Amino acid sequence: MDLKATLAKDNIQVPENFFYNVQKYKEHLFKWNKIHNLTGAKDEKTIDSFIYDAVFPVSFLPAYKNLLDIGTGAGFPGMILAFALPHTQVTLVEPLMKRASFLQFIKADLALENVTVVKKRVEEMTPQVFELITSRAVTDTAMLLKLSKNFRDANSKLLFYKGENVFQEIDESMPHKIIQTNNRHYLLLGD
Repeated sequence: MDLKATLAKDNIQVPENFFYNVQKYKEHLFKWNKIHNLTGAKDEKTIDSFIYDAVFPVSFLPAYKNLLDIGTGAGFPGMILAFALPHTQVTLVEPLMKRASFLQFIKADLALENVTVVKKRVEEMTPQVFELITSRAVTDTAMLLKLSKNFRDANSKLLFYKGENVFQEIDESMPHKIIQTNNRHYLLLGD
């Protein structure tokens, strides 16, 4: 996948330094992954597909002041969204030391002023309201709603990166929208 061409083709607008940051991120991820096994994705093609998957919602999301990414792992989607949304304050919550250390290293190396890394489980964080809450491959929707309750208000939106099971996980009475791509179902919750 030619990430730059694919994003352009899909009219996904990213800042000029996005591809520089992505390149540096990938270089560090490959080095760290050999030692720390941060992600199962081991080749550039897979990482590029993860990056595309993470950044695709930029095509349909409005601007947000802040966002909380629950269980960021090696940076998907939170770190990639931070690259794409430099005016959004992004809080990455990751309980595992090796992953949180990697995220902190990326933040420092790329001088990302819009990123905060929290090495905790989300349940251990001090409650605070975020305009957008994201999560990818952490748990089912019901549990994500429970985990995020102290971090949202009536105006907050939730964006969960899901697979085909999303249709079994969603309560039809909740205001929601499912945006489908070839490999992903993006569940957007909130009025």
